[in-house]
Amino acid sequence: MPNKNPFSFALKVKEEIASSHMPETSIRPFLSAFIKCNGTYRLGGVIDLSSESSRVAKLLYQSISSIYGVGVRFSYTRSMNFRKAVKYHCLVDEADFICSDLDVDFLSAKPNKYLIGTNENLSAYLAGCFVSVGSVNDPKSSNYHLELALSDPDFASFICKCISKIKTIEFTPKIIKRRQQYVVYLKRSVQISDFLSYIGATSSCLEFENVRVGREMINIDNRLENLDLANMEKTLSAASRQIKEIDYLKEKRILDNLPYKARVLADIRKNNPEASLEELASILSETISSQVSKSNINHILRKIHEEYINDSGNIR
Repeated sequence: MPNKNPFSFALKVKEEIASSHMPETSIRPFLSAFIKCNGTYRLGGVIDLSSESSRVAKLLYQSISSIYGVGVRFSYTRSMNFRKAVKYHCLVDEADFICSDLDVDFLSAKPNKYLIGTNENLSAYLAGCFVSVGSVNDPKSSNYHLELALSDPDFASFICKCISKIKTIEFTPKIIKRRQQYVVYLKRSVQISDFLSYIGATSSCLEFENVRVGREMINIDNRLENLDLANMEKTLSAASRQIKEIDYLKEKRILDNLPYKARVLADIRKNNPEASLEELASILSETISSQVSKSNINHILRKIHEEYINDSGNIR
C-alpha cells in the first residue's frame, strides 16, 4: 500500500531538528535562514512564518520570544485539497528590527559572514533552510532525493555553493528550475544521509541508512540469485550438449577407444546432468580412487568434444 502522506519522513526530519536542543549561537542562524526562505512580510511590520509542523511553530515561538521579547501570535489554516493539511502560522511583530538583527535581506542573497562563519553556524543555517522549505523522500522509496525549493535564483546559487564548500563532508548539489522555484537538490543516497546528519537529524539519518543498507543487501542477494540461475542454465546447456555428443560416440563405438578416465567420466556426466565441473571432479576422483582436478575434467570433456567434431563434422 502506498504511503498516504508522502511528506511524513520529511516532517519527521524537521520535527527532530525542531525538538533538539539548540544553543543561542545556533538559533540565530537557524532563524535567519528560516525567515529568509519562508517569511512573508505583512503591513504593520509583521512577518508571517508558516510550517506544517506544530513542533516547528513552537520552536519559532519560543526562540523569537526568548531572544527578542516581542509578541508572537499563532494562527492556522487548513488546505482544501484531499489531505486537508493544517499549516501553522507564527505572526511576529517588530519585523524590521528582527530582520535587521538576523541580517535577513529579501533583496540580497548572502547573509553576513558572522551568521555562517563557523561550521556549527553553517550547519544551523542549512538546518533552518531545510526545516523551512526542504523535502526528502521516504527511504523506503527507491528514488533517493533531498531538495531545498527556493524562490530566488541567486540565493539558490549561494546555498548550493555553501553545501559544496562544507569541508568535513563531500557534497555535489545541483540546481534545477521547477516552475517558479529554483531547487537545490542531492540525489546520491550517501550524500543525503550525510546531509541529514550534518543538519542535526541524527535519528532520521540512522533510519535512512538502515533502510538503504537493507535494500542494498536485498539487491545483492537478488543479483547473486540471478547469477546462480544463469550459471545453472549455462551448466545444463553445456551438459545437454555433452550428453548428446557422448551418446553419438557410444553409438559409433568411438567412446570405447578413448582412455579409461574419459569413459568413466562419460558415464558420470550422463548420470549427473546438473553437476558442475567441480562436482564432476569430486565424483570421478571417488570413482577411480585418484585425485582429479576441475581443469582435468574440462580437458577430458574438450577431448570428447573434439572426437565428436572429427567424426560428425558438426562444429559447435
